[in-house]
Amino acid sequence: MANLDDLFLFRGFILDRRGGGLFRRDETGDRALVPIGERALDVLHALVERAGEPVTRDEIIAAVWPVTVVEDNNLNMQIAALRRALDGGAPTSCIQTIPRRGYRFIAPVARERRPTPPLVQPSALPEPDCADHPLDAKPRPSYPVRRPMIWIGAMLMLLAGAAAAWQAKSRWFSGSSEVPRLSIVVLPFTNLASDPAQQYFVDGITEDLTTDLSRLADMLVISRDTAFTYKGEPVSAKRIRRDLSVRYVLEGSVQRSGNEVRINTQLVDTDTDTNLWAARFDRNIPDLLAVQSEITGRIANALTLKLVASEAARPTEHPDVLDHIFRGRAAIYRPATRQNFAEAIAEYQQALRLDSRSVEAQSRLAIALSSRLLDNMSDTIDSDIEQANHLVEQVLAVAPESPLAHFAKAQLLRAQHHCDAAIPEYETVLAANRNVLAAIGNIGRCKIYLGLLDDAVALEEQAILLSPRDPFLGVWYFRIGQARLLQSRTDEAIGWLEKAHNENSAYPFVHAWLAAAYGLKGDLPRAAAELTDARKLNGNGSPTSVSAARATSARDFAPETQALVETTYLAGLRQAGVPEE
Repeated sequence: MANLDDLFLFRGFILDRRGGGLFRRDETGDRALVPIGERALDVLHALVERAGEPVTRDEIIAAVWPVTVVEDNNLNMQIAALRRALDGGAPTSCIQTIPRRGYRFIAPVARERRPTPPLVQPSALPEPDCADHPLDAKPRPSYPVRRPMIWIGAMLMLLAGAAAAWQAKSRWFSGSSEVPRLSIVVLPFTNLASDPAQQYFVDGITEDLTTDLSRLADMLVISRDTAFTYKGEPVSAKRIRRDLSVRYVLEGSVQRSGNEVRINTQLVDTDTDTNLWAARFDRNIPDLLAVQSEITGRIANALTLKLVASEAARPTEHPDVLDHIFRGRAAIYRPATRQNFAEAIAEYQQALRLDSRSVEAQSRLAIALSSRLLDNMSDTIDSDIEQANHLVEQVLAVAPESPLAHFAKAQLLRAQHHCDAAIPEYETVLAANRNVLAAIGNIGRCKIYLGLLDDAVALEEQAILLSPRDPFLGVWYFRIGQARLLQSRTDEAIGWLEKAHNENSAYPFVHAWLAAAYGLKGDLPRAAAELTDARKLNGNGSPTSVSAARATSARDFAPETQALVETTYLAGLRQAGVPEE
């Protein structure tokens, strides 16, 4: 039986899986290769094969990533890339979203099956079919055709087609831009202990890291089973890139002696074969499972920051949606300032101009707007709340299970002083990914609002333990200092507030609470200096009077916590010289 070469034809496109990818007919009638990633092509094939039928997200993921652990956002990214490539100025998208189920390819699809030309004598060749796309078919010529020229022409066409297909495939698989963004494999860690029985602990570290990284937004992670096929085998980054089509490799070693464990890790860029990041983690392990969980969480969090910074810094002539999202995230990870918030918001807005349906861009824009409000760095409070609220409603309507969308809702609720309602939203995020430290820390802030101060301190300390170099470290220090001042533990509070100031001196509220703490302690010169700094930074974060500070605290703390605010923070401001009215 002849081999069949399947073409899928729709809206002037040709999906030719065997012939090199996705093509569009240009003005001359020739095929023009459409630049699109390999994963997006696989997703398109899964949809087009069942055109007109609903295809669930699970079915697509099983077809496209059969041996890979991926997050839902990976599929969202590929669908967005396909819509950009296919829809153009069309009033409707080829790909219809079926809420909470999957997708349907709704453009009419013609399927052409062409038998491979048989190897027969030239005299036996039938008259050839028209080589044009059926949608562009032209009448056959009425003049006679010489048979030998047909054979030569057919062979030349086959050779030219094979050459074009090879070139297209070479560009497809060799180009660095075709490797998925934020794609990584965690190679099995090396056991440096003399006792081979410790291998179970080393393998557990590798497996937990794979699971933790797979929960990160946009992260494509090669499955544990595939990664373990390289166990004990020296392998280069270039080979990993060739075998698995990933941009990064995480590798490391574990050395355990008694109750002490040392873990060394390094991140390698498979494109350049360079070491981008290395870290060492030392820990005492009285509770093996707890320490294993803590260490893998610390590595995952540190790695996330490095990967986002690396992707944001990659030069590109024409940034796409993901480029702008990475740049926005990198700006948010820098110390909180009005300029950094403005930069992040501008990047997310540009991402939405490129793809107005991007769940991630909508969610992150809502988070940035709400965070700017929470840090008292917004000059457009009502507008920010209104825009963030619209974005949150919009994204939850289409992605009700998105952890990022629930984090955005939690931030907005907290900005609106609804901490009791924000806590369940943060907990929803942590149920999906236990390493979202911002959720842990913000639950702590909500506990301060409610007066549950020891619980709050424990949560902030947990965040610090899991990410001791985090960009939000200053915020966590501040919250512990705030809680300790409310407990009248003034010296302890000053220590934490000074650490917050050293981490980021741009927060006006840190200076205000330090002024109150120094006021309670009787150190009036330092209290006055902190008040001056607070007023220079931002009027909204600096107390002009005790009564104004009381009005602000009424929004920031529940009624049951107000008595503590009155006897500590407000009393300290009064001692520091802040007027009553």
